Amino acid sequence: MRRLRSRALRDRLAESLLFIPALMLAASVALALLLGHIDAHHVGMLSEWVTFTPDVAVTLLGIIAGAMITTAGVVFSLLVVSLQLASGQFSPRVLRGFWRDRPGQVLVGLLLSTFAFCVLALARVDTAATVAPTLTVGFALLLTIASVLTIVVYLDRISRQQYVGRIMERVARETTSLIAELPYGPHIGVQVGRPVDPPDLTALGPGLAIPAIHDGWVQQLSRRALIAAAPPGSVVRLETRVGAYLVAGTPMVTIWPVPADPRVSARLLCDAVIVGVARTMQQDIDFGLRQLSDIGLRALSPAVNDPTTAIEVILRMASVLRPLMLAETPARAVRDEQDRTLLTPYELGHADYVEHAFHQLRVFASAHPSVVVPMLRSLRMLRTACTAPDRGPLTPDRAATVAALDQQIALTIAGARHAVMLPEELAAIEAIAAG
Repeated sequence: MRRLRSRALRDRLAESLLFIPALMLAASVALALLLGHIDAHHVGMLSEWVTFTPDVAVTLLGIIAGAMITTAGVVFSLLVVSLQLASGQFSPRVLRGFWRDRPGQVLVGLLLSTFAFCVLALARVDTAATVAPTLTVGFALLLTIASVLTIVVYLDRISRQQYVGRIMERVARETTSLIAELPYGPHIGVQVGRPVDPPDLTALGPGLAIPAIHDGWVQQLSRRALIAAAPPGSVVRLETRVGAYLVAGTPMVTIWPVPADPRVSARLLCDAVIVGVARTMQQDIDFGLRQLSDIGLRALSPAVNDPTTAIEVILRMASVLRPLMLAETPARAVRDEQDRTLLTPYELGHADYVEHAFHQLRVFASAHPSVVVPMLRSLRMLRTACTAPDRGPLTPDRAATVAALDQQIALTIAGARHAVMLPEELAAIEAIAAG
């Protein structure tokens, strides 16, 4: 649970525009005091190479401080405009990528640090002296040069970040990194027992329903903590999943039989589920599909009408779904060495991922033959990957996945038949569907 909390804290700090700038600001204050102390006790230390008169130093530091605080306001304005454009053109859910942009956070911190350093340096310049603090003024110039270079890098980066292909590539990369950990990994979670058939819950008698404490989205959960919070021989059923929304007061976990100390078990079980105000990519593979789907839906809307972007969304979706279809998902019923059983019946399976990826896109793509064709090809490719001979006989899970793919293919063709299309376009779609 400590790892869960630390990971949740790191994720919040990564999206904060305050954390890194605050650290850099504190470091600049400490450096200003340190360099001022060195200049005061080692006068003329670098005067052989660089010398500033007090009047020149005061003018220079004042100009730098004013320029930095003005530039910081401009950078904040650029960031706000970028967020507005990305939210309106693509999806509000892709904004997290702009918040987590490390160069942008470093630039804000560097501008604020340079401003604070110059203000503190101004207070240490003695206008009656013959030489200004050499180290302090020299370091202020170095900060200024670094700020200018970082501004150029940031402007180049923020202009490239607005390209929809880069946004989709980032979302696909984050999703694929989680898929690579399936069925268990550092972010997905560890295996806590061997897979078993779900027990008959009606024979267990009344259980203890533990309600959710907070409203919000399930960002992370620990299977190890959930099963460890129950006494030996217990059955724990998770009534939610990662990526689901919890309403405070509704059941979150049910445990059979009722433990001897319900309060302790309830507290431990609640601590094993991290709830936040927004969905994150810490464990939520489905959130990656949701972001891609949102971009495609916005592109197919009458206000935007951008089928080319929708086609790229479908291709990215296929590149994400193929490794997901080939990966094994965690078992929905496991039992550990102490005969404790953990049930996660609401965990998403491959068929659920297929529906979440294509169901809404399919509806809006039916009027665009140029979008229907790559969608059908992607669905056929995924079906071929699931039924490849080297994968052996169909398991129940893969059979359900193939059925979900077949359903999406059939519904896509049905939607295309009811849309206004040229005969040759419909014929091409029918040919692709027939393989």
